[in-house]
Formats: sequence, structure tokens, C-alpha cells
Amino acid sequence: MTDLEWNIKDDFASIVEQGLPFIEKLKNSHIFLTGGTGLLGTWLLEVIAFVNQVKNCDIQVTVLTRNPDSFNSKYPHLFENKRFHFLVGDVTNLQPIENILGDQQFTHLIHAATDASAELNEINPLQMFDTVVLGTRQVLDFAVKHQITNILYLSSGAVYGQQPHGVDYASEQSLSGPDCLNPKNTYAEGKRASEMLCAIYGKQFGRRIVIARIFALLGPLLNLDIHFAAGNFIRDALAGKKITVSSDGRPERSYLYLSDVIVWLLAILTTGRAGTAYNVGSQEAISIADLAKLTSTLLGNSGYEVLGLQDSGWNPGRYVPSTQLIQDELGVKQTVSLAEAIIRTAHWNDRRK
Repeated sequence: MTDLEWNIKDDFASIVEQGLPFIEKLKNSHIFLTGGTGLLGTWLLEVIAFVNQVKNCDIQVTVLTRNPDSFNSKYPHLFENKRFHFLVGDVTNLQPIENILGDQQFTHLIHAATDASAELNEINPLQMFDTVVLGTRQVLDFAVKHQITNILYLSSGAVYGQQPHGVDYASEQSLSGPDCLNPKNTYAEGKRASEMLCAIYGKQFGRRIVIARIFALLGPLLNLDIHFAAGNFIRDALAGKKITVSSDGRPERSYLYLSDVIVWLLAILTTGRAGTAYNVGSQEAISIADLAKLTSTLLGNSGYEVLGLQDSGWNPGRYVPSTQLIQDELGVKQTVSLAEAIIRTAHWNDRRK
């Protein structure tokens, strides 16, 4: 690839520029973060470390993680950051960390645990469901005990199920849902149940809980070897391989670049309406076949092919959100196009070789 006049710190600076009003609301805060070593959690930590440095925000984060040593090996600069505190634990059993924390207080909680793991959803759906639902219940009980008022729950656009034919964008007002008799929808149903728990705790315990329904993402730090088509296509293009689409290529997706995602999450956390869910994604829809073609064209033209096999995924249709609500209420917008997102993601991975 040709070198770009861009690096990931440019994204951090862009986040500060766009999200400064939201960031300033977090000055001198102490956030409890679950899932802090996953994709979105790592991005949040990178950005918080950056704003602490350039804006002197003094934001502290206590991070719950099952494997701090693994995170340390990948991101030692974050692990050693004096404003970040790592606790070994699991969201399905928070009792062991209570002895460590005592009556420590936090200003905010971000529940970002549970990756959208297609493998776990397939081989052990019961564990997936327990992690999502029981983990959320544990975290909300933790918030009540520690008197945390401001809570952001990272949910998923999967809660809408498959978009009905003729519906271009899934909106927050949609009453559609996944088929609850199909175990492929375990992750989606777990997220739906967890959103109900958020509503209950908001009403019964007076918590200010806001929800981000996250759709497909793209950007640096994304693992290119898991089940996301966009990442797989970039991986193959960087290796000079022909991109292969196993299905007929007709499913439609959209991808929001991660710097935009973080700005939107900060906006929801700090200024979103209590008891409200906001879609976080892009309205720039593209078929999987056209995504393969675009990726190949942008990254060296190694070619692509569509095999036309039956789609075995959970959603062979359209998965594209309406983002009108979050744009109208919180004033955020998409600033990075899909083509630019592909180029930056590839560039970041190419430079790591």
C-alpha cells in the first residue's frame, strides 16, 4: 500500500475536536468499564488517555477484565497508565472484586462486555445467553450498590432481528424482533433481555441508563480474522489474495468508522436521554458483493469472486440502521466514508507487519 498522511492519533485528535463538549462533561470523573479490553473498550481507553494528556481531563477508569496479562502484552502503554486501574474478574460473578473495591465510588459505568462472537453463539449458546443477561444483571446490581447514576449499556442492532422486506433502515421505534425459537438468535435475544433489565433498573432504582444499539463497525484495532466480512476482505486484499464471498453476495450491511463510533458513544453517555436507545451505525448501505469489489479496488485490485453458496449466517438480509434520532437529539454525524474507513483500517494493519 502507498503510505498515507494519517495515523491513529489523527483519529484521536478528530474525536477530541468533534466530541469536546461531551468529553468536558467527563472531567474529573471515575468510570467503571466492563469489556474494557475488547475492541470498543480499547478504543475508549486510547481516547481517554489521549484527552487526559492533551486536555488535562483527569478521567480515571477502573477496568474489569478476565485476562489483564494478555492486554498488557498488547497495549502496555494503556496497562501502565496511572489513571487506569485493572481488576481481574468476570461480569457473571462480581462478588470477588467487591472485597477489593470496598465502598469505592464511581461517577459513570459503561457496560461493554460480551463480544458478538459467532463461534460462541454457535457452539455454546447457553454460555452466550448467561454472559449477556446474567452479566448485565450483575453489573446493574453493582451500579445500585455503588450508587452509580450514569450508565451506558452497549447493546446491538441485532435486537431488531431481520429487517422486513421494503424497510430500508431499522429505527428505534421498530417493534420487530428476532425469532426467539432459533438458537442462532441467542446473542440478539440476550441483548433484548438485557435492555429490559436496563429499563427495569431505571424505573425501580432511579438509574440514568442510556443504550447504544451498535451495528457493524470498521477501523484500526479490529481483528481481521474473526467473522466480520469487511475485516476478512481487507485481510485477504492485504495478502494479495482474491477476495471470496461464500454467499450470493446480496446481503446488505453498513459500517461506521470507529472514531465516529467513539464520539457517538461519548455523546450518548453524557447527554443521551435516560431510558432511550440510540442506533450507532452508518446509513451508507452496501451489498456484500459490492463491498468485496470496493475493497479489492481500493487495496490493490487482487480481484474477488462470489461463490453463491447458501448463507448460513444469522441475517441473510439487510442490516442498516436509521440514525436520525441520534443526529437530531445529540447533534452527531458520520464523518468518515466507507471507502476511507477501508483504507485507514488496511493502512493501520499493513503498518503493523
